[in-house]
Amino acid sequence: MGYLFSKLWSLFNQQEHKIIVVGLDNAGKTTILYQFLMNEVVHTSPTIGSNVEEFQWKKQRFLMWDIGGQDSLRASWHTYYQNTDFLIMVIDSTDRERLHVSKTEMYQMLAHDDLKKAGLLVFANKQDLEGCMSSAEISQQLNLQCIRDHGWHLQSCCALTGEGLYQGLEWICKSLEK
Repeated sequence: MGYLFSKLWSLFNQQEHKIIVVGLDNAGKTTILYQFLMNEVVHTSPTIGSNVEEFQWKKQRFLMWDIGGQDSLRASWHTYYQNTDFLIMVIDSTDRERLHVSKTEMYQMLAHDDLKKAGLLVFANKQDLEGCMSSAEISQQLNLQCIRDHGWHLQSCCALTGEGLYQGLEWICKSLEK
């Protein structure tokens, strides 16, 4: 009887983990969100504001916020930070010209008090495209090895096929076990 009660309790008392997905416009944030939710590509338009979805993976519940990445929307990103467990930064691996903007935005977020305890997952998206930056190049350009006060992981991915996305979620789940 106690075993049955504990199983039922764990179903109803499962903690939800908040994840915010950020990145510059056209990086693939919304495509990644809906790959996790439906395991398929959904035709999207630029996100104005945010999309939020709840899903479960490997006995973990996630509330994932996909926040619009246009320049005019980035100033409001901080309104989503409270109670965030993980920050997913999506990088368009073909967008060499704006990588420095992504780097600046990422370090500003990591310095925010509401994100002091948040883990960082960097998705190097669009790895299927010719001429894209490698994950090693992105890591070097973002200076990831200097991040000491946040757990972080860089994962190559392709949002359209889903390749690499679940390896990123696996890192998040392992981080939750620690």
